[in-house]
Amino acid sequence: MIKKIVKILRAAIFSIVVALLFVFIITFGVQKITKEKFEMATYLLNIITVDKDNVQTITPVLEGGTLINYPTYGTNYASLKIESAQIDLPIYYGADYTILKNGIAHDESSYFPGEGGSIILAGHNFKKFLGNLPKAEKGDIIELNTTYGNFKYKIYDTKIIGENDVDKVPIQTEKEILMIYTCYPINNIGHATQRYVVYADRVEE
Repeated sequence: MIKKIVKILRAAIFSIVVALLFVFIITFGVQKITKEKFEMATYLLNIITVDKDNVQTITPVLEGGTLINYPTYGTNYASLKIESAQIDLPIYYGADYTILKNGIAHDESSYFPGEGGSIILAGHNFKKFLGNLPKAEKGDIIELNTTYGNFKYKIYDTKIIGENDVDKVPIQTEKEILMIYTCYPINNIGHATQRYVVYADRVEE
């Protein structure tokens, strides 16, 4: 009788353990999927600094290689066009979920077109955003048409870098360099540990 009770108890305990394990696996799976979707939506934010308090609200004017005023945070002040990659997207000043959902983000720590320094732009790697970026090749022209002027850049290099290789997208003032990046591999699912970067020099007109 005792052996029978012990056997039943063991079976019950085993069933409980299996059930708990099943619940844990399901919960972990749901959390992982949710986390991956969140990371995919915000993968650029970890290296773009957002500072909404120090932004002018007047239309920018370029004088002597310096912007007198900066665009309002979150506003569309320019467009990005790369004909060879079929890319034509709005550029917004700053970076948050809404901006990345609607177009290209302009890293606030970088310079603006015409200022003579590093310009850093970023966007999702989905097809309707920068999914075609790898189609752009050396020698191709990139156009940045802003509210204060139009600027052209010629691609001189492309690289695949690590997500933490911030030295590969340096902020400098020696010459005007445009750097555009997106997550890599293109159209990956989940967190991407690499970035695809296009480098271009300004073409003086």
